[in-house]
Amino acid sequence: MPANPIKPTIPLDVDGKHHGFLRLPYSRDDSAWGSIMIPLTVIRNGEGPTALLTGANHGDEYEGPLALFDLAYTLEAADITGRVIIVPAFNFPAFKAATRVSPIDQRNLNRAFPGKPDGTVTEKIADYFNRTLVPMADIVLDFHSGGKTLDFVPFACAHVLDDKAQEQRCVEAVRAFNAPFTLMLLEIDNVGMYDTAVEDQGKVFVTTELGGGGTATGTSVAIAKKGVRNVLIHAGIMKGEMETGPTVMLDMPGDDCFTFSQNDGLFEPWVNLGDPVEAGDMLARIWPTERTGEPPVDYHASRSGIVVSRHFPGLIKSGDCLAVIAVPQEDAAG
Repeated sequence: MPANPIKPTIPLDVDGKHHGFLRLPYSRDDSAWGSIMIPLTVIRNGEGPTALLTGANHGDEYEGPLALFDLAYTLEAADITGRVIIVPAFNFPAFKAATRVSPIDQRNLNRAFPGKPDGTVTEKIADYFNRTLVPMADIVLDFHSGGKTLDFVPFACAHVLDDKAQEQRCVEAVRAFNAPFTLMLLEIDNVGMYDTAVEDQGKVFVTTELGGGGTATGTSVAIAKKGVRNVLIHAGIMKGEMETGPTVMLDMPGDDCFTFSQNDGLFEPWVNLGDPVEAGDMLARIWPTERTGEPPVDYHASRSGIVVSRHFPGLIKSGDCLAVIAVPQEDAAG
């Protein structure tokens, strides 16, 4: 396999605090020998665990970048034992464009793993993380939120894994993050995901959904900042006491947690994020927009639980995720 062209401009294994870039050569019309410069901070203090922290896997999600740019500025080597690798804007081309996918190759980084060292820009980024940075890590935290098209209650989550010991380590780290909600997440399609690539390497993996709508709030950023520090303390990397509060434990027992639109139109939410619903309750109406006098289409909950996600823009298309319902763990177990 050919070597990946990405090179860090700072050392990855030297004590101290270093700010620099992952430099990806990218020849283009306006710069024949140009590069994509992905911001990078590495903080190391002796031997110990390594945490790999990433945000903006999708470029229109902002809690992660805000928490990680702040952490890169404030965290010092004396505060830790081990190493922290911080990449606030993982998918930097998409982050600069404020888009979910890269404007260069239209690839979704979170569906591009394991990547290719001689592939597109997005595939090269995926390959570098998969073959270089992830193997260095003991614990990986990848921040997500809903971007421009979804909104979520703020949760940290783990996945059901075949290796139950690894799953338990992930769950413990997710609990340490201490978001208002903690979820065992069911993915619609995990092929090509960063999550899957990290978990396949046996790592402890934590991910989140901390809001949405293509922006951040003071509350959601505070959750992200608290959570990343809690995870570092939990991992034995950062000194100090974890800041904890109540969290609601949720599960997603099956595909009927998801409701997808089968219509184009004007989206009228009938319930709010965090609301409890019973099977059969109204979730939303979709109004046809081509003429007046036409009836709306009503969408109902397929199961009882809590609304943890909803479509965000005012207009919706057939195939869009309309809402997601999760179940309190005691109900799921019953």
